[in-house]
Amino acid sequence: MERTFIFEAPSDGAAIAAFSWPAASRPRAVVQIAHGLAEHAGRYRRLAAALNAAGIAAYANDHRGHGASIAPGARPGDFGAGGWEGLVEDMAALTSIIRRENPEAPVILLGHSMGSFAAQTYLLDRSGAIDACALSGSSDLPSLVELAMSGADMSFAAFNKPFEPARTAFDWLSRDPAEVDAYVNDPLCGFEAPPETAFAIMAPAARYAEPNGLRSVRRDIPIRIFSGADDPLCGGGALIEKLAGRYRNAGLERVTTKLYEGGRHEMFNEINRDEVTRDLIDWIAVVVG
Repeated sequence: MERTFIFEAPSDGAAIAAFSWPAASRPRAVVQIAHGLAEHAGRYRRLAAALNAAGIAAYANDHRGHGASIAPGARPGDFGAGGWEGLVEDMAALTSIIRRENPEAPVILLGHSMGSFAAQTYLLDRSGAIDACALSGSSDLPSLVELAMSGADMSFAAFNKPFEPARTAFDWLSRDPAEVDAYVNDPLCGFEAPPETAFAIMAPAARYAEPNGLRSVRRDIPIRIFSGADDPLCGGGALIEKLAGRYRNAGLERVTTKLYEGGRHEMFNEINRDEVTRDLIDWIAVVVG
């Protein structure tokens, strides 16, 4: 049964909306979901149900500037006074809630797209707070910064160009027309975020580019990085391999990648989503039992 609750953001006192989807009995693990830009946590209900069926509980919060966490009168996508670090601190606060409510269960942080970049930031100084991390629809942040600095168009419209003639402005998200339509028709999705939001998301790139920038990440943490091969963010898989290489070069020993042929940006909403979900559950079983 879905539970909704509000917690106070540690950085600035903002009201952060959150959800939990408990397993039927004591969970063998908990997945904390960090959603992407211009969407919200409620879009992960189907994934949560599949996790629950496997004995895994799920939690998620609407990031600041998104869903029910949008402050009154604020522009969607505005991170508020707490900014990007505040968003990551919100995730850490939710981890603490999860630990308190599930003291014996391992916690896996699952970040998608913007949420994956938040998870990358989380790992820099908080890897000891979780037991494993999965990154969906992710990329190598220093490479994205280089592309942006070279004048490359990083807008949603640019992401959709490889799929023209496109049926909608968001065909880049999935091959499943019903899933694309659900996104287009969701009033909490697809908004244009303020320019400063994009700059904030790129903030951790500097540390990822440093030779010793990832030394703070604990070496034994399992990390799974997966994308659709046609996801505009992953460069045909090259950019997730580059990210994985950064972790491995920092001494991390349990980093794996998976590229789904033909898949686009939202692999949990793709035509092969059952396979993707099954793979995640199987990986969880291997890395945390």
